[in-house]
Amino acid sequence: MPESTTPAYEGGCQCGAVRYRASGAPLMTAICHCRMCRRAHAAPAVAWAMFSEEQVRMGGETQVYPSSAEGRRGFCPRCGTQIFFRADYIPGLVDLTIGSLDQPDTLPPQFHYWHAEHLSWVEFADGLPRHAAFPPQG
Repeated sequence: MPESTTPAYEGGCQCGAVRYRASGAPLMTAICHCRMCRRAHAAPAVAWAMFSEEQVRMGGETQVYPSSAEGRRGFCPRCGTQIFFRADYIPGLVDLTIGSLDQPDTLPPQFHYWHAEHLSWVEFADGLPRHAAFPPQG
């Protein structure tokens, strides 16, 4: 039987209680500089890979925090690792934290968004496009 050429990405939390698998290519990969992501992750920026919900299978129990009126962040209730983000303005889609992947180098970011909110002392020398807010969809 021929080997599948569909990419698959696996990851999970720091303690191993939550594991996930994303099948197929992500819709996009990006680094977010918004204040909410920075605060939720206690980091200067967060790298995300966006998939359709049908592409992602979660294993283990996650807890969800409603970080805004339209956004929900999923994390491991045991170790606190941030795993995913879902929002009403991107129905049917889920962002996975690239840093939680077993092999994060396999999904490099394609651009930056919410760059208008980036910290003045954080600048990536990657030459990727910067969007002031959430990038246009289309």
